Amino acid sequence: MATQYTPRLIGAPNTLEHRVYIEHNGQVVSPFHDIPLFADQSNNILNMIVEVPRWTNAKMEISKEESFNPIKQDIKKGRLRYVRNCFPHHGYIWNYGAFPQTWEDPNQQHAETKARGDNDPLDVCEIGEQVGYVGQVKQVKVLGIMALLDEGETDWKVLVVDVQDPLASKLNDIEDVERHLPGLVRATNEWFRCPENQFAFSGEAKNKKYAAEIIHECHEAWRRLISGESPAKTPTYDLSMQNSPGFVRMNDHSYTGLPSDSRRPPAPIDPAISKWFYISSAQV
Repeated sequence: MATQYTPRLIGAPNTLEHRVYIEHNGQVVSPFHDIPLFADQSNNILNMIVEVPRWTNAKMEISKEESFNPIKQDIKKGRLRYVRNCFPHHGYIWNYGAFPQTWEDPNQQHAETKARGDNDPLDVCEIGEQVGYVGQVKQVKVLGIMALLDEGETDWKVLVVDVQDPLASKLNDIEDVERHLPGLVRATNEWFRCPENQFAFSGEAKNKKYAAEIIHECHEAWRRLISGESPAKTPTYDLSMQNSPGFVRMNDHSYTGLPSDSRRPPAPIDPAISKWFYISSAQV
């Protein structure tokens, strides 16, 4: 089950030009479409793409709009986005990323959250002790799920652990997280409430079985997207689905024109990014 995925870095982190492509055996692939959801389906082990390593602030995410979906830093009003440090936390408190081959369908309203999908791959919080890196493909097992309501859209957050983590054998469902990592679920709830986000289910973390059902729904939604059955709001690019409207051959200019690795040291960031923010009267 050893991974063959490596990052191709373009430019300097903390710049508008920075991109992280994912390579499989030296060839760029789409982390949205080409990397399989399951690393070992018989043992319920999934692949997860790390977008944001723990303790960092840069809001990195898979780009749905660019060819082969590199990871880039999100932009708002022309400026790079960084998440706030919500006291007592610094940056993201887990390795944050996404499941490949999943899609939260904006055309479908979830029966329990009463909100449509957010048009993104399914978000993942990996709670193991190792700090990941941008573009890492981890093999994980699912523990539970939370439902954030973000500007009227359902934004699921799946809690997982790296199968190589020392605690992995003891973490098999959401109640095990509280037993072995007390306070982490509560801290996750608090982190996502900063500054004004709301949760479905009163912030409750649902169990592994519920999470598996949501993952299956989002995987099927992705199948409808990639087949053209569901309308896509952005282009799709993939090398692995020959029957897909987004299929691209390796001799196509959109593929051969991808930039070579040109990694550079990180650019300096504004010291204000380290500022702490405080939440008052948070209902957790």
